[in-house]
Amino acid sequence: MTFLNHTSVSHRVFCLLGIPGLEDQHIWISIPFIISYVIALLGNGLLICIIIIKSSLHEPMYLFLCMLAGADLMLSTCIVLQALAIFWFHAGEISLDQCITQVFFYSSTFISESGILLMMAFDRYIAICYPLRYTTIFTGALIGKVGMIIFLRSYGTIFPIIFLLKRLTFCQNNIIPHTFCEHIGLAKYACNDIRVNIWYGLFVIISTVVLDVLLIFVSYVLILRAVFRIPSLDARHKALNTCGSHVCVIVLFYGPGIFTTLTQRFGHHIAPHIHVLLANVCILAPPMLNPIIYGIKTKQIRDHVVHVLFTKQK
Repeated sequence: MTFLNHTSVSHRVFCLLGIPGLEDQHIWISIPFIISYVIALLGNGLLICIIIIKSSLHEPMYLFLCMLAGADLMLSTCIVLQALAIFWFHAGEISLDQCITQVFFYSSTFISESGILLMMAFDRYIAICYPLRYTTIFTGALIGKVGMIIFLRSYGTIFPIIFLLKRLTFCQNNIIPHTFCEHIGLAKYACNDIRVNIWYGLFVIISTVVLDVLLIFVSYVLILRAVFRIPSLDARHKALNTCGSHVCVIVLFYGPGIFTTLTQRFGHHIAPHIHVLLANVCILAPPMLNPIIYGIKTKQIRDHVVHVLFTKQK
């Protein structure tokens, strides 16, 4: 790989290293990657098929879950396949346009998932706090519009990043110590002033993910307040149980991301390969575990999965 230090020349090809410092262990590291990806494909694919086929599951909560499973598949696919190519074939070379494309789809899908989790929290809020109005509020038309707004928001906020990256001149190091391309991770190799990229990236995070987290928190505060006003212990337990799987998925989605952000901000003494591994855990864990969590904690889905997988066809 040729290194160019002339500000008039911009790199058009970059090299993803994979896990820096652990290159000789890439084959072994690929094992949990491929296992988690296969589980994510099978679990989310089965979840989508069951929800689409079974008319009894054509309810708001399950339709949002179907959207979440689709986003999980897209998120894991656009990251894991690149990582496996690096681990197995040392195919780390990636063009600037491919790198920007990966940034776009990875970031927009992540924001889409955050929006879906927010709507699932709102769904539980209406179901518990206003049960008599639930079916009149969450109509099929509303769910379709909400789904469209979620994806338009994610693509609309990330789309300007394409142009923010395309305007840069990459004349510094073209070796990226990671398994995939990130917005600021790529921008920092430019010779230009990247303050616009940094501030816009911060605006996107605050206006989408941070706002979603705050609204989810408010929703569950209101849900808990309503639940603990229910006099019947059985009804209270049932109401909390309906939120259990969603809370687990929320923690699984945001928890590793928050932890990774904190380690990047304050853990300067932590080895680079730990940062990269944590970033990949944020991508690998939710798609793999989400269908398992919902399959275990949601009786309707669990019953249909058991019927599909274990009932002998006559």
